[in-house]
Amino acid sequence: MIRYARLAMTALLGLATLLTTLGAAHADEMEKARIGVLRLSSSAPVFIAQDKGYFREAGLEVELKFFDAAQPVAVATTTGDVDVGITAFTAGLYNLAGKGTLKIIAGMSRDRPGYPLIGYFASNKAYEAGLKTPKDLAGKRIAITQVGSSFHYSLGLLADKYGFKLSDMKLVPLQSMSNMAAALKGETVDAALLPVSAARKLMDDGEVKHLGWVGDETPWQVSGVFAGPKTLADKELVTRLLSALQRAEREYHDVVLATVKDGQAAIDDKTKPLLVIIGKYTNLPVEQVAGNCAYIDPQGRLDVKNVDDQIKWLQAQGFADKGYDVEAIIAKEYVKPD
Repeated sequence: MIRYARLAMTALLGLATLLTTLGAAHADEMEKARIGVLRLSSSAPVFIAQDKGYFREAGLEVELKFFDAAQPVAVATTTGDVDVGITAFTAGLYNLAGKGTLKIIAGMSRDRPGYPLIGYFASNKAYEAGLKTPKDLAGKRIAITQVGSSFHYSLGLLADKYGFKLSDMKLVPLQSMSNMAAALKGETVDAALLPVSAARKLMDDGEVKHLGWVGDETPWQVSGVFAGPKTLADKELVTRLLSALQRAEREYHDVVLATVKDGQAAIDDKTKPLLVIIGKYTNLPVEQVAGNCAYIDPQGRLDVKNVDDQIKWLQAQGFADKGYDVEAIIAKEYVKPD
């Protein structure tokens, strides 16, 4: 009996060793990838793919690295600090792409009517003094992250729409969204453009006034997925990553966005698991996440024409270098044009 017990123990130890070895071998087969991203619901599919294991099922061990502004993500992608960047398009990003240090491989969020993403917000003081609508921003001090940022471009579109000059606004680059929110709350600026997820608490606490949504005023392709030459050379990694992202994009679109009405997603048995995941990575309660659901194409398509318009506008303003267009900065083998 003792002999059989010893044999059984030996067999169990052998099986455990085999499983450990197989597990280690499987881990060795996983390809590592670092993704640079902001803690915003506009990157919801990234968080869903990470939390639900879609990256892992695609053979990727993904590390998310978080930033507080878009431009540093582009720089980190160029320097190799991250393998893939997912954030808003900026003049700096386009200039890096124009030099060949990165290329766009897919679309992500869009400012679109009915889906709150980026809003115009006024300080209480400025609101009481007459700043009531987006077209009243002419002549005001407005916080943005950086010159040539997505916020800068949004204000340029607004100026074009209402027939005033971009130079009529006093833009104050504050480098990060947290700095912008603090300046708006402290009333050292009259207004700011902020993602709804970054402004929601200020709105709920009555510390700022909401003037409108960029998506309702001037819809455009806000963000995308991009990578540097080293990552682009690894076609298997890029294909796996985009496959996992598009799986999450389809789920987010069909489960959450399909329920959005008057800017709010439903909170029910189907949507709540995904809203909880998004809240986990954005540090927001489910109720706030439900009002922060940015539009994302279910196939990860990119509005190539709009991106070309962005580049031309930024070049005309002197924010982006001349000598390249959208065709030079997209990886055509991966991009699905819209």
